[in-house]
Amino acid sequence: MKKSLPAGSRAPRHGLARTLSKLGVCSRTEAAAWILAGRVQVEGRIVRDIEFPVLRDTHRIAVDGVELGKGQSRYLMLNKPRGLVTTAKDERGRDTVYRCFDGAGLGWIAPVGRLDKASEGLLLFSNNPEWAARITDPATGPHKTYHVQVDRILDGALLNQLRSGALVEGEQLSAHSIMLLRHGEKNSWLEIVLDEGRNRQIRRLLAAFDLQVLRLIRVAIGDLVLGDIAKGHWRDLSATEVASLAALPTADRIT
Repeated sequence: MKKSLPAGSRAPRHGLARTLSKLGVCSRTEAAAWILAGRVQVEGRIVRDIEFPVLRDTHRIAVDGVELGKGQSRYLMLNKPRGLVTTAKDERGRDTVYRCFDGAGLGWIAPVGRLDKASEGLLLFSNNPEWAARITDPATGPHKTYHVQVDRILDGALLNQLRSGALVEGEQLSAHSIMLLRHGEKNSWLEIVLDEGRNRQIRRLLAAFDLQVLRLIRVAIGDLVLGDIAKGHWRDLSATEVASLAALPTADRIT
């Protein structure tokens, strides 16, 4: 099954689950579940060993019969509704984001990054793992912009504290920028921009200041804005949008 390497090549081999994760296809935990379920093929054969050594740029890897990086590349944006989990199959039987694609005949596509069950807004999908990995890499990916409703009216002092970040369970959490959008009688809306994607980063940061999140909506990724796409609806990205998302250097970002 293994292809021979060119003379002198020292390309490293990695386990199959790790390779799928590094390609941006899914998390390593999801990859392991897919492999054990017989959904992953290497060189046309089902592999059930999560540590099976592969060469990312040499071996042909497929999920559910669809070869990664082959055929027509698809790039989609979805307005994720609240209450859906970002996974292909949930072990607890909860509705997933794939419900939004029922009947579309898209073939295999994977989320590019995540939004938790209680969050909503802009979520990307693609069948191009290399592009997805670039988008989700903090060093190469674009900033993500969120509009967040919290349960208190924020004054300048608290905003400055938020901007300074907080140490949460030994992890320093902060945002690229935080600004007040508006407030009502009992709550406020913030715009929070992240340049990295840690697990539940915004919710954990705000909780450190006793702020409860009422709504969390991702409204933009780089220059790509959610716009007026209805909840649960999706559209293909244009070639310009695809190129822009993957090509914007960190030093040139404008937020």
